[in-house]
Amino acid sequence: MPDTWFTADFHFGHNNIILYCNRPFRNVEEMDQTILERLNASVKANGALYFLGDFCIGSKARALERRRQIRCKKILVVPGNHDKEVRKLTEEFSWLNNLAEISVNGQPIVLCHYAMRVWNRFHHGAWHLYGHSHGKLPEAPTSLSMDVGVDERIERTGWNRTGEQFELAG
Repeated sequence: MPDTWFTADFHFGHNNIILYCNRPFRNVEEMDQTILERLNASVKANGALYFLGDFCIGSKARALERRRQIRCKKILVVPGNHDKEVRKLTEEFSWLNNLAEISVNGQPIVLCHYAMRVWNRFHHGAWHLYGHSHGKLPEAPTSLSMDVGVDERIERTGWNRTGEQFELAG
């Protein structure tokens, strides 16, 4: 079984996200390139990447260019609020609904771009993974939910590390 990865909120091409999230980049080109390099260093071509929204700001052409720079072939996307143009890339991504329920290695997982307080089967141990909040929501230590967005992962590991995505090894 291929490795399974979860992440969100790259915001490729989004200048304002650098300021909003205090990302340590001089410009959007540096940010985009750093994210792509770290993603490709972690997620292999035969892996599965679940992307929980806000892939790219701007044109369909920019989104297509960024997608082609990712070596992982299987990217399953839960749309985010900034994915209007990206949603037009029906061949390059596998699109899921706004709310998706999956199972990885027998672990039930509910995926959504937005955080939820409760979700299907949470009382039976199902996890909830989300993005959108850019690490600004407090984490409850006993909760089975997790912000898998790039800003939250970087907050924990630093931009100088390669493993910012949350992984379930197969």
